[in-house]
Amino acid sequence: MEVEKLIIIGSGPAGYTAAVYAARAELSPLLFEGQPTGGQLMLTTEVENYPGFPMGIQGPELMDLFRKQAERFGTRMFAADVSAVDFSAMPFVVTSGGQTYRAEAVIVATGASAMWLGVPGEKEYQGRGVSACATCDGFFFKGKEIAVVGGGDSAMEEATFLTKFASKVTVIVRKDTLRASKIMQERATANPKISFIWNTDVKEVVGDGQRITGLTLWNNKTNEQSFFATEGLFLAIGHKPNTDLFKGQLDIDEKGYVRCQTGSTKTGVPGVFAAGDVADHVYRQAVTAAGTGCMAALDAERWLAHRA
Repeated sequence: MEVEKLIIIGSGPAGYTAAVYAARAELSPLLFEGQPTGGQLMLTTEVENYPGFPMGIQGPELMDLFRKQAERFGTRMFAADVSAVDFSAMPFVVTSGGQTYRAEAVIVATGASAMWLGVPGEKEYQGRGVSACATCDGFFFKGKEIAVVGGGDSAMEEATFLTKFASKVTVIVRKDTLRASKIMQERATANPKISFIWNTDVKEVVGDGQRITGLTLWNNKTNEQSFFATEGLFLAIGHKPNTDLFKGQLDIDEKGYVRCQTGSTKTGVPGVFAAGDVADHVYRQAVTAAGTGCMAALDAERWLAHRA
């Protein structure tokens, strides 16, 4: 069986940037994009802080440009998930769609996924009023009163975006302060359609069997429980790295992130590199993901050259 020089697992800024650099270095990378393709930016509306786009750009549009650039230099892509890996021996083995592929080097760029509350009713009403993607589902809540859970940048962004459709957005925050950046806080608090409920946890999603009708709330300061009527609930409580595939294969920290050598994308397995949000618990930005994608490709190129 043919052995690839380099396999990249995951798309998004990290995976696509790694592919651009690797393809230009004539490593002929094979990239498994995963489903859905493009990473978290596919769920983002306006990206205002990516350099080179002074007027901003839509997340999916930016990812499409990344993808086209990687393709232009000869990256081969499969819009498929990887189901298993074996990094215990060389060449490394990657399994997707029942097929096995072998590679001298691998870049892991599987990113992170939205976290859920894990409360009763949440799963039952996913897609029926409960969502973790405002840009995907906001349109369906025109003129409705809805709630957002979270206190960070993503929660403020979701809440602000949802005011385009909803008549009112209530942000439910576990603490008495927001951890969002100052500019995001100012935008949200200045919006007349947005209000806040502080020191509060969602304990249950309530519905009529067809759609969500409200939430059972618990005030963690007063211990009071209450019912909050709403037609929609959007989760914006953070993300967890997509590393289940690599447990037992790579060194993963207590929060689920792949451990890399300081100042490098090298994992504990020589020839396996990690880039983007799968290994970054500090910055978690598109531009830093792209930067580490570049680093991973350069690290892989040097590692392969040293082995030749």
